[in-house]
Amino acid sequence: MAQLRQEYDEFTRRGAEVIAIGPEEPEAFTEYWREHEMPFIGAADPTHTVGDLYYQEVNLLKLGRMPAMMIIDKQGTIRRAHYAGSMQDIPHNDEVLALLDELIAEEAQP
Repeated sequence: MAQLRQEYDEFTRRGAEVIAIGPEEPEAFTEYWREHEMPFIGAADPTHTVGDLYYQEVNLLKLGRMPAMMIIDKQGTIRRAHYAGSMQDIPHNDEVLALLDELIAEEAQP
């Protein structure tokens, strides 16, 4: 999440909003958010309701819920999804920003 914090302005400059959902209890999640001064929205999902809704994998041998990243447009359609194979399998910001630029270009075409 630190990489998202570092370039949060680049996401919002493109009209995107970052929302992070974690499996922690609300108190622990809130404490982490305050301690790290996260500029974007964070939501605790200890019952995995949201994770299950988006088919986020749980693999106890790999430390629990695998990371997932979605780009969802303003109509609520998932335009891109990345389901990680490990805890380190997280797209770099430059990849995500490039995808956002592609989607912006697609929307601008008549």
